[in-house]
Amino acid sequence: MAEVEVLAASNALRIRTITALALVPLVIAAVLGLPTPAFAVVFAGVLILAAVEWCTLAGLTRSIARVLYPIAILSAMAVLWIWPRGQPWFFGLSALWWVAQAASLPRVREIPRIEGVQWSLLAVGLLVLVGPWAALIHLHRLPETGPALVLFLLFLMWTADSMAYFVGRAWGGGRAKLAPVLSPGKTRVGVYGALVGAAVCGLIFAWIRSESLTATLLILLVCGVSVVISIVGDLYESLLKRRRGLKDSSHLLPGHGGMLDRIDSLTAAAPVFALGITLIGVTT
Repeated sequence: MAEVEVLAASNALRIRTITALALVPLVIAAVLGLPTPAFAVVFAGVLILAAVEWCTLAGLTRSIARVLYPIAILSAMAVLWIWPRGQPWFFGLSALWWVAQAASLPRVREIPRIEGVQWSLLAVGLLVLVGPWAALIHLHRLPETGPALVLFLLFLMWTADSMAYFVGRAWGGGRAKLAPVLSPGKTRVGVYGALVGAAVCGLIFAWIRSESLTATLLILLVCGVSVVISIVGDLYESLLKRRRGLKDSSHLLPGHGGMLDRIDSLTAAAPVFALGITLIGVTT
């Protein structure tokens, strides 16, 4: 039985890795090769797929509602594209909402099943889905450094996620669980690994930019907070899925589940990262 479980885990990891290796070059090419309007359209398409999955988490089952909600999300993006000055305000509000979740999620002790439509989640979806779009578009359109900042955020997320996974598996076996009710597989050791990854990324970023000691410390702070909030994003989606009795948000991506399962960390981290980078002035 144990051998079967190990084989299944190994096969799942292989499929997950193959999918990731296929997607990463496409993502990098989109970030670096597309002008901001085209990048905005591509990223909007990704989030529209996530919005369809969000309908499931919110309990929307009627076909017309599952069409109208993604259209509403797209309309909000269109407004922010036309009114770019509103983008920092929107992703700033999204960042504050995620910080509030970081304070509330540790208090979750049980997850009751929910039936029917959870209307409040439709409003929350604007912050969760439109917030990261506004954040990445705001960064991407910055002259000269924009695409590089977006790519750095993605590498930060990938590094932190990988470090959390491998450090957690290597040393987190019987250690304290991070949030056993929400995600039994996550350990505090894994979080420490993610923070080490964030620190390495931040130091490399500051070194490439030849930043001062003060600026380097601020960059490390932004990277560390962004990674912590990315974990909150993962836990929050786990909460929503458990309320509905779901393992994945969909089966769109082999080995990864749905689009939301793939970008849950980014949806939380992007607004916080964009806000932090903007506040400390690392945008030129």
